[in-house]
Amino acid sequence: MTLGPLTWLAGTPDDTARAVTIGVFDGVHLGHQALLQRLREEAGPGLVPTVLTFDRHPLRVVAPEREPERLTADALRIELLRQAGAAAVVALPFDAAAAGLSPEAFVREVLIERLGARLAVVSSAFRFGAGGRGDPAALRRIGREQGLAVCEVPPRMLDGRRVSSTRIRQALKAGDVELAARLLGRHHVVEGVVERGEGRGRALGFPTANLGRLEVLAPAEGIYAAWARWAGEVRAAAVFIGRRLTFEGDRTIEAHLLDADVELYGARLTLGFVRRLRDDRRFAGAQELAAQIARDVQAARATLAPLLSATPASAPCCHGPAGPSTR
Repeated sequence: MTLGPLTWLAGTPDDTARAVTIGVFDGVHLGHQALLQRLREEAGPGLVPTVLTFDRHPLRVVAPEREPERLTADALRIELLRQAGAAAVVALPFDAAAAGLSPEAFVREVLIERLGARLAVVSSAFRFGAGGRGDPAALRRIGREQGLAVCEVPPRMLDGRRVSSTRIRQALKAGDVELAARLLGRHHVVEGVVERGEGRGRALGFPTANLGRLEVLAPAEGIYAAWARWAGEVRAAAVFIGRRLTFEGDRTIEAHLLDADVELYGARLTLGFVRRLRDDRRFAGAQELAAQIARDVQAARATLAPLLSATPASAPCCHGPAGPSTR
């Protein structure tokens, strides 16, 4: 089987010698950022720091039942990689042909022949080649044979554990958006198109923007303080993720935008999760629910005030897709 063509997501193909790092880079978390910083340092002025990623998660091909939910949509992932220092980002089509490459063939055919790599910068956890048989030691051995230098970067640790995309997913599924933010180096964000809802929030005095289908993993059900961004505007928000226990219904994500009663139907809305305020629960009726929402709004306002105290034009969440930094 023949490998498919590379897709250049950022930068342009040329004959320039490259320093390359390889991976999915879902989330572009602190561990990824440390790897990219080392890539820039090792590349120096003579090599182009380049990220080799894939057009789909490799597990979709080799073990579809284990493919994880995504932390970042493609556009955000590419932008974060560029912000972290990648001069070029290129995707290898990951199909049966790519999955079947031996470690030696991967280095020769992809890194050296297609990318012109002279240096590979990888984490200690890096695995490559059919069945994941290749590791950093194998890469160094193959590199010596094929003229590829190798730099191995130790894992980034936080609270005594390795920073990883899996750990971030676990935190989000537990509703711990603050831990997720510490691991990511920024707030976890979701983005979707605002759809028309049933109007229950407005009837209670708290109109909401209801997000449609998401491309990435949302936090666990509950009520959150979040920042919301649309069309250059940034506002504090109280966000509900759940099943509408009081009224019955499907799982939904609804954002009440503080101090911004605007119609956003059809607009793209980004939410950055800052803190989980409480679990969802069933209320006796609309009046009791409205009283609790009012308390949630006040809690969200107090949580977000320090973060959004700058003017919208200079607030950190206005610069780049990731929102306010938590580092």
